[in-house]
Amino acid sequence: MWKQITWLWENMDVRYRRRHVVALIICAFTCLLLLVNPALSRRLIDDVIVAQNPDPLLPILAVMLAVKLGREGLRYLMVIFLETDSQNVVYNLRRRLFSKMQYSDMRFFDAHRTGDLMTRMSADLDWCRHFLSYIDYRILDAVCTFVFATVYLAIVNLKLTLMLIVITPVLLLITKFFSRHVRPRFVFMREKLSDMNTAAQENIAGNRVVKAFAREEYEKERFETKNRAFMESHLRINKLWLTFFPMIELLVNAIQLVTVFVGGLFIIQGELTPGELAIFTGLSWAVSNPMRELGNLINDLQRFSTSAAKVMELHYGKPEIVDAPDAEDHGRMRGQIEFDHVSFRMDSTPILTDVSFAVQPGQTVAVMGPTGSGKTTLIHLLARFYDVTEGEIRVDGCDVRQWKLKQLRGGIGTATQDVFLFSDTVEGNVAFGNQDLTLDEVKDFARRADAAEFIDRLPEGYDTIIGERGVGLSGGQRQRIALARALAVRPSILVMDDTTSAVDSETEQYIQAQLRDLPFECTKFIIAQRISSMRDADLILVLQDGRIAEQGTHEELLKKRGYYWQTYCLQYGIPMKEAV
Repeated sequence: MWKQITWLWENMDVRYRRRHVVALIICAFTCLLLLVNPALSRRLIDDVIVAQNPDPLLPILAVMLAVKLGREGLRYLMVIFLETDSQNVVYNLRRRLFSKMQYSDMRFFDAHRTGDLMTRMSADLDWCRHFLSYIDYRILDAVCTFVFATVYLAIVNLKLTLMLIVITPVLLLITKFFSRHVRPRFVFMREKLSDMNTAAQENIAGNRVVKAFAREEYEKERFETKNRAFMESHLRINKLWLTFFPMIELLVNAIQLVTVFVGGLFIIQGELTPGELAIFTGLSWAVSNPMRELGNLINDLQRFSTSAAKVMELHYGKPEIVDAPDAEDHGRMRGQIEFDHVSFRMDSTPILTDVSFAVQPGQTVAVMGPTGSGKTTLIHLLARFYDVTEGEIRVDGCDVRQWKLKQLRGGIGTATQDVFLFSDTVEGNVAFGNQDLTLDEVKDFARRADAAEFIDRLPEGYDTIIGERGVGLSGGQRQRIALARALAVRPSILVMDDTTSAVDSETEQYIQAQLRDLPFECTKFIIAQRISSMRDADLILVLQDGRIAEQGTHEELLKKRGYYWQTYCLQYGIPMKEAV
């Protein structure tokens, strides 16, 4: 737990740290002020009521009122400091964590579920805020109240004070027992919350698939299972607390009974005055209440510790794909690509094995093959989303690991079959990678992707807000906007992963014609299954089981009578026997 507290403290800006210390000092000082009114109550009883002397009455009451108002004013200022600083600290933490996620590599997102990351960025961070705004000051408040009250009561009557605090060790033992047993339950509950959030997020993101397969009832039951598991984990913690709480209450009430019973005996024996007993009755809560508070605070501390550990894991995580210390600066990428005996494994599973080919600037390379043959992995390795296991990938003669990531990826424009569009205007989506584009340039790239016509028919044209993930657009329309977005960065390497799979043949031919007449030179990397999309490529690669089974031009591959030729015959309706 101290590790989490230290981490949170180290991540506070100096100005917030100083003000937080001031707030805690105010907390300690106001705890000391709690002793003033019981001390004045002693005078009120002994010097005014018992002595039948009304003269000090008004001054004593005035001081008591002033102390009360002053204390409440200081506490108000303290809460303002704590709330303001805690919100700012968590705001800065959330900003840093989000920034860190932007530069995390693909393995990070492969390993973490979206719902879990959302929980860390929201609920877990809120517990960090709750610690700074409430838990730490309540702990200090409980400790200072107990210590100041105990010392003062000991000064008034040591014997009675010792009788009151003799119960304290028992309370501490019970609290330690509770703390040891509740932490693993909070870890378990935190995981169930993450599971529930993930199920909700996946359902919302995939609502169209759910409706298409009429799986609403199944999804309801699936979420119900996660929801119930979270509820039951919460209930188990509450049951443990309910077992612990009555023992605390019993011991706290015992302190009050000891105060009244023993204090009364001491008055009879002349060891205590009525005013001194008033001090004990007035401050007995200051001895017992911190013990009661301790149970709640231990509960909150464990939740904070569990949540902060998850946030720290995200905070200290380091991406594997980073700029090399000796990464080189490059000008505009020329677009020369060379795969030199490249192999890649995901964990222990081989994805690509001994892949070699070369493409000159301005040429077009096409890749085809059965599902799972490693086509999309080629793109990921080229853009260095993952690092190769063996071999080298060179761009413009330089190993991609020696390129700065921003320059490497900035020179590659990517359009994929699985299109992600942001909840923004059409113009904003097209210009996502190049914010300096004018509207005329946006329209030109949309025209080249054959998207201009349907965009003009939208209610507000290029200012139309696209729904989340392109809701309201057809698959072909989304693909064409994604292609326009890839072209808009004027890439040196244009990657198209089944980009025209959802458009008709006429549109595909138009797009291919536009790609041949781009106002800038770029190497094209096409992944497709349609022969029509790749027949004009300078180099065609056929991947099978992660290896290059065939490579060459359209005419060369037809002569080999392999996978490419079989696909050609199937797509053009040519019987293979006749083709032979």
